Amino acid sequence: METTEAYSAAADRNKDAILEVLKEYIQGEKRLLEIGSGSAQHAVHFANYFHEVNWVTSDVIENHPAIQARLKEVRIKNLHGPEKLKVGVDDFPQGAFNLVYTANTLHIMTWKENKSLFKLLSKRLREGSMVFIYGPFNYGGDFTSPSNKEFDDFLKTQNVKSGIRNFEDVEKIMTAGGFKLVKDHEMPANNRLLVFRRLAFQKSL
Repeated sequence: METTEAYSAAADRNKDAILEVLKEYIQGEKRLLEIGSGSAQHAVHFANYFHEVNWVTSDVIENHPAIQARLKEVRIKNLHGPEKLKVGVDDFPQGAFNLVYTANTLHIMTWKENKSLFKLLSKRLREGSMVFIYGPFNYGGDFTSPSNKEFDDFLKTQNVKSGIRNFEDVEKIMTAGGFKLVKDHEMPANNRLLVFRRLAFQKSL
């Protein structure tokens, strides 16, 4: 049957591996914001498992029709959105969130947009909140595989300011914004899942 919904083969391949990691950190009632929901395949898979988590999808407005179609099809009661969120332009949707999840977004966005996202996370998340960032990363400025180098070359043909980010740069800015790296999980296909926790706000001297 033909469908107008977006579909990501990569999202189907990696969803179970990501879920196994998320199980280590997510328990009980939570409100989670997914940034860059794309095809919403991750949102459907994870919300269907974490029944007590209110999973809120978000993306740029042009990706909303695909998300709306998929959410209408599955009708999962704890799955919401999509909310409009263009990094560097929009604030978080209304309400408090104690979890943020984003997959394969940092290398699509420019580094300036990356920094805008990290600043927004620092501003909006309270102590104890957690951030999950999935995707490929470089270490010490080096690619972790030839396929990642090829992928980076492809990204730059789409936008010269896109590209795989350095783990050290991400950790440095997140740390400066009040987060602590809990763990850097190795994932299949040369990807990682970075887990950060928001520390207590520090008063300026």
